[in-house]
Amino acid sequence: MYITQKKKNKTYFTEVHGLPNISPLVRSVEETPEPIPTTVKGTIPSWIHGSLLRNGPGKFEFGNQHYNHWFDGMALMHRFQIVDGHVTYRSRFLRSDSYKQNSERNRIMVSEFGTLALADPCKNFFQRFLSRFEMIKPTDNASVNFVKYKGDYYVSTETNYIHRVDPDTLESKQKVDWSKFIAVNGATAHPHFDPDGTAYNMGNSYRNKGAFYNIIRVPPERDGPEDTLEGAKILCSIAPRDKSKPSYYHSFGMSENYVVFIEQPIKMDLFKIVTGRLRGKSLNEGVFWDPNQETTFHLIDKHTGKEMPVKYHAKALSTFHQINAFEQDGFLMLDMCCSDDGQAINNFLIQNLRQSGEALDEMYNTMSRPLPRRFVLPLNITSETPLEQNLNTRPDSTATAVCRTKNQVFCTFEDLHGEDLKDYGGLEFPHINYARYNTKPYRYYYGCGFRHLVGDSLIKMDLESKKFKVWQQPDLYPSEPVFIPSPNAEEEDDGVILSVIITPDKSTFLLVLDAKTFEELGRAEVPVNIPYGFHGVFNSSA
Repeated sequence: MYITQKKKNKTYFTEVHGLPNISPLVRSVEETPEPIPTTVKGTIPSWIHGSLLRNGPGKFEFGNQHYNHWFDGMALMHRFQIVDGHVTYRSRFLRSDSYKQNSERNRIMVSEFGTLALADPCKNFFQRFLSRFEMIKPTDNASVNFVKYKGDYYVSTETNYIHRVDPDTLESKQKVDWSKFIAVNGATAHPHFDPDGTAYNMGNSYRNKGAFYNIIRVPPERDGPEDTLEGAKILCSIAPRDKSKPSYYHSFGMSENYVVFIEQPIKMDLFKIVTGRLRGKSLNEGVFWDPNQETTFHLIDKHTGKEMPVKYHAKALSTFHQINAFEQDGFLMLDMCCSDDGQAINNFLIQNLRQSGEALDEMYNTMSRPLPRRFVLPLNITSETPLEQNLNTRPDSTATAVCRTKNQVFCTFEDLHGEDLKDYGGLEFPHINYARYNTKPYRYYYGCGFRHLVGDSLIKMDLESKKFKVWQQPDLYPSEPVFIPSPNAEEEDDGVILSVIITPDKSTFLLVLDAKTFEELGRAEVPVNIPYGFHGVFNSSA
């Protein structure tokens, strides 16, 4: 493999040749419902006590029908239980309605993001014809993340369905529909949490007057043992710039006092989505990137539910994950992984991930890289605020914020990295010491370097020096890093990093790094194959 660097339309690309084939990372596997032992090499600190819960796609076909998109695979939940330096592993497919219907008929019965379910051949011609005029029903294949509401664990995707699961056995316990509690048609798989356990999320609603973005608040306490999302409320509704073409969003930012919604130029054409079945097109065909539109940051006061009158604008960018957001000295710092192109969501077709040779290189080299950036949003805008001058007075900050009008501020970012990060393909799947530093000033963040279509390194970035540490080994593909603080930790990076390392042809293993030095402490090798997944959490009570 060799690397050259070039600029293309002012967007940084790292051109890579000779990328290894990663098709085994997106192949179907069998579940492992009973715990199996792992082989520990090195040392797993004895103070780590709990379970790393992971979620992601694990089955990509039924019968002779195959899914088209990586996001479509059936949800496979994983549990790495760590006790006294020993690790066991188990996995289980989510028993969603989608999984059960597909399994019973051994064919794809439920449409997913990138795959349109074909008409049931058991129906007569007239029934199959009429089925083309039906709306595509939302899937309950919750394959993106593990989330926690009121002390219970759920697996989630971006539709209105989540599933309560037993975090010990991974058994599916209950299907829960957001729309039974509040008027939304879905919610993200990335809620945020206040210290008291109050959860915040976002979800769209589709009404007669078009689409709306909704900020959701879920109380931390339960009224009874069967309580799920009772008490959830819509804190604020925001009208899109174009109600027939709202923005796609995967997550949002949150500081101590504000929810930050990023309205980006990745758009959903609702007409195309609604008529998708009639046209024989899946949902992803209605998602498109409009580089001619600016990005807008909406701030919602968490205490009043009011949207701030000032809107913050930036050039067209796309973002999947935020790193952190915090308020300081009259500014809100919004840190996130950004790309200058919004095509990524439609790049992850399974056929792309299974390519090899020059076709794989070409696919990768046309993709924009995700890079960590900070926007500095001035909070105290009044009618006296001067126009057309940089309001960012923070020392050593290169970000700008300029008032165009009394209610509109245009912002440019500063990089949260040095030039050398670009040699690792940028950074995604960011994590911080969330329990102590979410919504607060912080120094360290962790993530995956992306010098491939999936993460191929682990990175720790120091925001003070913009220098970073790397863990990387050939043909090993780390999942997102999860930070676990040491008992009685005083320093921000006193703890360990957990990451599941996926290998195409060798044993998969759970990696444990010293978060301070980024040196390997130990690994727990799993004797079964695991596909590359998305997100997860550490359950310290297990």
